[in-house]
Amino acid sequence: MQYKIRQFDLSGLKGISDATLEQHFKLYEGYVMQTSKLLQKLAEFSKNGGVDEKRMAEFSELKRRLGFEYNGMVLHELYFANLRRHGERGPARGSAFRAAVEQSWGSYQRWEADFVSTGKMRGVGWAICCQDPTTGSLANHWVEMHQSGHVAGFVPVLVMDVWEHAFMLDYAVKDRPKYIEAFLSNVDWRAVDGRLSRRCEAAAA
Repeated sequence: MQYKIRQFDLSGLKGISDATLEQHFKLYEGYVMQTSKLLQKLAEFSKNGGVDEKRMAEFSELKRRLGFEYNGMVLHELYFANLRRHGERGPARGSAFRAAVEQSWGSYQRWEADFVSTGKMRGVGWAICCQDPTTGSLANHWVEMHQSGHVAGFVPVLVMDVWEHAFMLDYAVKDRPKYIEAFLSNVDWRAVDGRLSRRCEAAAA
């Protein structure tokens, strides 16, 4: 399986410079290329129907790296895809996401405060609002090193990158909260709505 680099036209965002995006896109491209390379190398092991014990260490390392590179690729695609120029600061009243948040949290303000606090956590990682596919409820999670912290089966609905590379050209490390505010001012809430499970939404109503 060879993955293709996706193109995102995000120039002109509020508070996130084009220079930052240019460097961020290059980083993302690296994840795409590494994922394809690792899949190709791992495919060679399966040609003989298994892994020779002499090569188990090599196989194991490639498998572990795949989780990091693969999730790095997917999370960046979700991140870029939930941003847009002229985004709104908060979802519209009556939107699918706002309704799901209010059902899960009682109010949008309570959910946002928790999401922002998740993004401010020490260390590098991702703040991700996920939907439980069983109940349709929304919860905010901290994911570090791309592959660590995901809840099995939960669907990423809103993805925010809080590794330093996402904002250091625009803000000092101590000013991460300013980047988070900029991120929330550029969200494509229509894309977020589209990630919600309609089946779960109906079941929870």
